Amino acid sequence: MRKFPFLALYPILIAISISSAAKAAGQQPNLDDLLWERAAAKYDSQRTAVIANVDRIAHQGPFQPNWDSLEHYKIPDWYQDAKFGIFIHWGLYSVPAFGNEWYPRNMYMQGSREFKHHVETYGPQTKFGYKDFIPMFHAEHFDPAAWAALFKESGAKYVIPVAEHHDGFPMYATGLSDWSAAKMGPHRDVIGDLAKAIRTEGLHFGASSHRAEHYWFLDGGREFPSDIQDPQYAAFYGPAHVA
Repeated sequence: MRKFPFLALYPILIAISISSAAKAAGQQPNLDDLLWERAAAKYDSQRTAVIANVDRIAHQGPFQPNWDSLEHYKIPDWYQDAKFGIFIHWGLYSVPAFGNEWYPRNMYMQGSREFKHHVETYGPQTKFGYKDFIPMFHAEHFDPAAWAALFKESGAKYVIPVAEHHDGFPMYATGLSDWSAAKMGPHRDVIGDLAKAIRTEGLHFGASSHRAEHYWFLDGGREFPSDIQDPQYAAFYGPAHVA
């Protein structure tokens, strides 16, 4: 039976074509695509450079992109012995604190309880979208040293937070977007601060990136009037594609 290796997940850069952007009401597809492209183009050159560097380094590694190659991956001895670790989902979606971390998707899904809750609590998605939770995200009680001490006391040997959820809001400092916890909301490199505290306690640290699902995560906002369709927020929202 084939054994699949444990792979620590790190932030992944995904190149997404703008040409299939969501169609905004009353606009021609080619004009719509151009609006989205211009709105999200600020860091195009940096992304291109980073992707090229990632590709270059990946080809220097010991593995090829196939299962036969990956079967030779050896699970680290420390992980075999660790037995217990902490995985963390904490981000912008904790502000509405309704349902779960899929609130940003479900608040745009007509008929869902999150959709109903959002409209009743915050108003229509044209007036108050997911982006509007950012100024409310202060993280004023976040104490990475206290977290790390508690994790160690619990007996955990490793800690892996989600560095970026499907919502597309990085919890770390990045030079590829203005939409991050380091530049908005708490104005703090949450992942960086937590990593330092975890390692100070002698625990292993990892990071999980769910950015790939951002491609379709907010597609419900295409089905009715919402801020998802506003090109000025393209750098954060997408454009959202159909799942």
